[in-house]
Amino acid sequence: MVPRYARPEMTAIWSPETRYKIWFEIEALAAEAMGNLGTIPAEAARVIREKGDQRTAEITAADVGHIDEIERVTRHDVIAFLTWLGEGIGPEARFMHQGMTSSDVLDTCLNVQLTRAADLLLADMDALLAALQRRAEEHALTPTIGRSHGIHAEPTTFGIKLAGHWAEFARCRKRLAAARDEVATCAISGPVGTFASVDPRVEEFVATRLGLRAEPVSTQVIPRDRHAAFFCALAITASAIERLATEVRHLQRSEVREAEEYFHPGQKGSSAMPHKRNPVLSENLTGLARVIRGYATPALENVALWHERDISHSSVERFIGPDATITLDFALARATSMMDKLTVYPDQMKRNLEALGGVVHSQKVLLALTQAGMSREASYAAVQRAAMATWTALGTPNGRSFRDELLADPEVSATLDAATLDAAMDPAKDFRHVRATLARVFASQGA
Repeated sequence: MVPRYARPEMTAIWSPETRYKIWFEIEALAAEAMGNLGTIPAEAARVIREKGDQRTAEITAADVGHIDEIERVTRHDVIAFLTWLGEGIGPEARFMHQGMTSSDVLDTCLNVQLTRAADLLLADMDALLAALQRRAEEHALTPTIGRSHGIHAEPTTFGIKLAGHWAEFARCRKRLAAARDEVATCAISGPVGTFASVDPRVEEFVATRLGLRAEPVSTQVIPRDRHAAFFCALAITASAIERLATEVRHLQRSEVREAEEYFHPGQKGSSAMPHKRNPVLSENLTGLARVIRGYATPALENVALWHERDISHSSVERFIGPDATITLDFALARATSMMDKLTVYPDQMKRNLEALGGVVHSQKVLLALTQAGMSREASYAAVQRAAMATWTALGTPNGRSFRDELLADPEVSATLDAATLDAAMDPAKDFRHVRATLARVFASQGA
């Protein structure tokens, strides 16, 4: 985790202090369930809860350091924690962890952390969705050029562009919500997951109190396909962020300049060139997306563990759990701010749309010619001739608009008069269904 790209609320989920509090809560709930069942004395469960709450209420850096000291001897993190916890609980500590194995604590804790992280990420997505919808509706009918292969294609609106990104993030939200649900399981099933030394009712009790579900079959670890799905959902979201960031980067290019990131008073773009206004936020998001996607592969490779368990996944998850969620949390917040403040230049969009002399209306002319009786092959050839002549002569003294080239073509003029051609090329036709499209997109939020 790099502090530069970390926000406090998400970071806190992965702190040692939070982890140890969750570990204790799992142990305390298990003890309470065992006390209710008579597996351990009910009074011992009460003491574990009461004194453990006092012990873990304010875990300090010194406490974390002491646990680390114990682990240097035990070479086992859960035993080190239980030893430290037992120092504050007293003789009743012998009733903790009855019939349990370390994975019961570690895996259940990890899933608590992942669900908490997912809740923050879902809230982040809601904020980004709100920003995108607001800007899409603001620019619903702001004309701009659509591009395919980076080349002018046909007119669209900036609102439609942003609605497409909104729809993608809405799908990402659904995936993350499903991944959160999938990973929200608890395992308190003991060594190799057979419940030989712990009653399955303990697992049900702990799961319910933690807002999780009991893992149907856990061997000794919770199956890692659940976690792989979670990190893949994060990776796809990162790709959605990169697609949005790439669009902003292209639109901010000097030759395009249709939209740009907000340039703050006092901001500097270059140490050497005072005129620079660089797309630093979208470039940063592009890089962070690469990092987040990189965590999907080790998560997928964690699925294939040996037999009932090994710990090859453990070191991986100590990295990817915090880093992927913390980085995505930062990236979503940055993307939201970028879109909230994005500077849009409708006049420049209009200039760019008209820069090729009207050739962007070629399909509408093609359709008009075929509907007037010309074969598709002949129509295509005539429209392409006029378009290529316009394109080649752009900016030259003898250059003519696409409309004029078409009217100068005998085949076209014999088929369409000027009024019919103008009607075919009317820009208003491009945006007849924009409002309906936006309504359809945003109505799909709950679908």
